[in-house]
Amino acid sequence: MGFTPAIRTCFSKYVTFSGRASRPEYWWFILFVVLASIAAGILDMMFFPAMVTVDSTVTDTGFSYSAESRGPFSIIFALGVFLPFLTAGWRRMHDTGRSGLYLLYPLIVMIGIGSFASLSGVALSPTGSEAVSGLFGLILILAYLVLMISPILVLWWLTRPSQPGENQFGPNPSAVTT
Repeated sequence: MGFTPAIRTCFSKYVTFSGRASRPEYWWFILFVVLASIAAGILDMMFFPAMVTVDSTVTDTGFSYSAESRGPFSIIFALGVFLPFLTAGWRRMHDTGRSGLYLLYPLIVMIGIGSFASLSGVALSPTGSEAVSGLFGLILILAYLVLMISPILVLWWLTRPSQPGENQFGPNPSAVTT
């Protein structure tokens, strides 16, 4: 599958969470989203320079770039591709034989850490010294390690080859001719 068919497929399956997405379909769509996001940012800077302020400085440690706000083109594009982006990743997880929920693993870990911290009263604590004391601190440190590893794990799952043949989510998209 090439660049244009991948984009067409992802937009035609705008809210389709079932089925499978091949590696080329997913990664070509990701490339499109990245390139179009850059183009939307450039359009925002051209047409709405007062809304988008960019602070770029060169420091001792290197080049620093930060965009403080997003313009309307970037916001509209991000809203327009949110569901196809999510469904393509969901179907890509299906293609590797995993549930699409695995795509949300980092978000689930963040919610778990926030719930654990708020239930234990750390969120109400004015100092952080209580946050890293005793068993609670050890659990929190381990949870943050899982949080740091989880996006890398999801990315690794997204790069895995397709399961050969049919799996519980449908036929192999590479073997299906349309």
